[in-house]
Amino acid sequence: MNVAGTELTPSQLYQILTLRADVFVVEQDCPYLDPDGRDLLPDTRHLWVPGEQGISSYLRVLTEPGHFRIGRVVTARHARGQGLAARLMTEALEVVGDIDSVLDAQTYAKGFYAKFGYVPEGEEFEEDGIPHITMWRRVVARTH
Repeated sequence: MNVAGTELTPSQLYQILTLRADVFVVEQDCPYLDPDGRDLLPDTRHLWVPGEQGISSYLRVLTEPGHFRIGRVVTARHARGQGLAARLMTEALEVVGDIDSVLDAQTYAKGFYAKFGYVPEGEEFEEDGIPHITMWRRVVARTH
């Protein structure tokens, strides 16, 4: 699925927030306020893979000045190892197109994002007790 923030149904939003809370807050033991006011913006894109138990894998693409931001990349525990996050990243890059994009990766996942052209920039930092690194995918302007 690929849905704009303003097109989300209450049920879809509920499933998204539930998956994010299950993994980020409960499984990774990071109590934080997940709803940040950006999920329902008209230019936010929500991408997910539905499953029998609700949404199996999810990410969102945010529009920021001069670039896109990919975030909240998450896969339910029961659905891991099936390539779902890679499938969503491929779809996200179709949304992003030839525009620079950034994400803040948990450091253990650097190699995963590198497969999609993301390169670490800057120093590692801790967010909610988990080491992260900012990674950019910069698109070089082509001249004819």
